[in-house]
Amino acid sequence: MLHNLTLKKDIESFSISAENLTGEKGRGGMAIEGSASYNARELGQGWKVNPYIVVKAGATDTLAHVKGQGAIKHIWIVDSSQNARETLFKIYFDGQEIPSVCVPLYDFFCNADNREYRQINSLPICYNPRRGMNCYFEMPYFKEFKIEIENLGNEDIHVYYQIDCERKEIDKNSLYFHAKFNRTNPLPYMEPYTILDTIRGNGVYVGTYMNWGVKSNGWWGEGEIKFYIDGDKDFPTICGTGTEDYFGGAYNFDVNGEYVEFSTPYQGLSKVSSTDKTYQSQRYFNMYRFHICDPVYFKKDLRVTIQALGWRSECRYLPLQDDISSVAYWYSDSLEAEEFKFTKNELEII
Repeated sequence: MLHNLTLKKDIESFSISAENLTGEKGRGGMAIEGSASYNARELGQGWKVNPYIVVKAGATDTLAHVKGQGAIKHIWIVDSSQNARETLFKIYFDGQEIPSVCVPLYDFFCNADNREYRQINSLPICYNPRRGMNCYFEMPYFKEFKIEIENLGNEDIHVYYQIDCERKEIDKNSLYFHAKFNRTNPLPYMEPYTILDTIRGNGVYVGTYMNWGVKSNGWWGEGEIKFYIDGDKDFPTICGTGTEDYFGGAYNFDVNGEYVEFSTPYQGLSKVSSTDKTYQSQRYFNMYRFHICDPVYFKKDLRVTIQALGWRSECRYLPLQDDISSVAYWYSDSLEAEEFKFTKNELEII
């Protein structure tokens, strides 16, 4: 990507934050009154007067609403919520009524539980100390985009954010960005977990994040991921060999009898646990796999599932009934999106 910096381009950079709510040229840091007025009382205008917004309990606030043509290039955000899934992150493109992205904020950034810090160093998503959430997926728009935060909690939250964008001409073949959250708790016996129910359109699948709650002792990751592409019915075109294999590891992520965390540009594992014992139940694992160099293309439709399998006696597979959630990331020429229907109890972090 560095070579692209040496070419002249007809691009206008702008950024939206609490200090410049519209991204207008030469309009940043102009607030006289704001969220940090008290802190800046001796310094005045231009001295970090409005670095964050307050989203009231039960309210939805707009972070950005931009007209024109261009692309979102980078999103940085952090909030003050105590329950990660009480903040919903929404992105709308080109007049959508139902957003292309409606995902619990911390799940979107690959860390479902904000109570325990885990570094994420992937190319498209970075989660940095202490809660610095970054997204580098480019998100083109032809007419407009809007980003909202919904506070499902009972207390007001502070939201700091910066959305870095480019005004430019977008290729007519550019695709819209999508992300979809799912959770099943517990997974029904002998049923695969659905990462992405059938979507329609022409596009490319670019990533998976999973938060896997292990509810029984022993190894839990023998299940295969399956991509059903363009009309596949009972059997998929792409079939993996095991959960840890799909996320870039092997042999249970185990080195000398212990899980080993890792974070690379495309794949990673972190563990959030209520016990320190390997292979004990009640452990949660964050895993991501980004298909940047190996995207999965589809022309008509796509469905993605994964099995939950452990072991029982005599080397037999054991179908598991774990608490599993996920975020699927993809691009499509379709703006169709499903309405987010999870209740607050269903979103609760356990």
